[in-house]
Amino acid sequence: MRLSIVTTLYKSSLYVSEFYERVSKQAQKITDNYEIIFVDDGSPDDSLQKCIVLHKHDQKVTIIELSRNFGHHKAMMTGLSHAKGDFVFLIDSDLEEEPELLGSFWQELQNDEDLDLVFGVQERRKGKWFERLSGYLFFKVLNSLSDTKTPENFLTVRLMRKIFLDNLISFKEKEVVFSVINSLTGFKSKKYLVKKEANSPSTYSLRMKFKLLLDAIVSSTPKPLWIIFNVGLLITLASSIYIFFLMYNKFFNDAIVDGWTSVMILISFFGGLIIFFLGVIGLYLSKVFIEVKQRPYSIIRKKYQSNVDE
Repeated sequence: MRLSIVTTLYKSSLYVSEFYERVSKQAQKITDNYEIIFVDDGSPDDSLQKCIVLHKHDQKVTIIELSRNFGHHKAMMTGLSHAKGDFVFLIDSDLEEEPELLGSFWQELQNDEDLDLVFGVQERRKGKWFERLSGYLFFKVLNSLSDTKTPENFLTVRLMRKIFLDNLISFKEKEVVFSVINSLTGFKSKKYLVKKEANSPSTYSLRMKFKLLLDAIVSSTPKPLWIIFNVGLLITLASSIYIFFLMYNKFFNDAIVDGWTSVMILISFFGGLIIFFLGVIGLYLSKVFIEVKQRPYSIIRKKYQSNVDE
């Protein structure tokens, strides 16, 4: 197999047919030996049914139907793990990223034999000021805490050589954060500026973005635990100095420091700080709890491939 095209389906009914036509046209310019893999991530609309129709008319179309919605990142990794091509093109099917990018990315890889990955980054984040601000803060916070840097405004769309893909899917963690494992994989990569179209409302709510940020941080670095350790050390040092000061006043100056309000403020502040720190530690423990169970990150209900439906 020369080329594999991988995409996911979630509320994609409006775009499936056009996506298929456009990406097929681009693939045919490169090779006749290609496949298009659609991963149905428990889409609630008729995206799957439309893809089944495409599969019946074109045996190059493969469909992986998941048993339920597992999430965008896990669906992508499932599709990538089934890709057979020497080159693998990953893109969302909602047409926010143009399928014609396949041709542009292909040229970039062919022009540099040492290049293993070409990926898209946005020229400017779509949406209103709050969405742009939240996206900006997401990458700033993640990169300030993470040991591996994630390119700002990176997109799903990318073209990979087989060697990069093999190492990417070798990560066996169950809580997949796609940006993190891409950065950890390494290899020689190149950014490609892309103008992202706003064809559909984002399926990522603010709560989901915040959870993704926490998952990305916890998955990529233990730095927050070291911050907690250092803050605890400073608090212990400051408390020891303050206790020595109170004892000195008590025994040498016969003075007791009054101040019920300040005591209550300190108790409330440090009580909240302790609970927050326990919460951060709990996030890491929860990841360990999930990983040690060794559950699959997705479950395939049915696979539609060539003349065999598994």
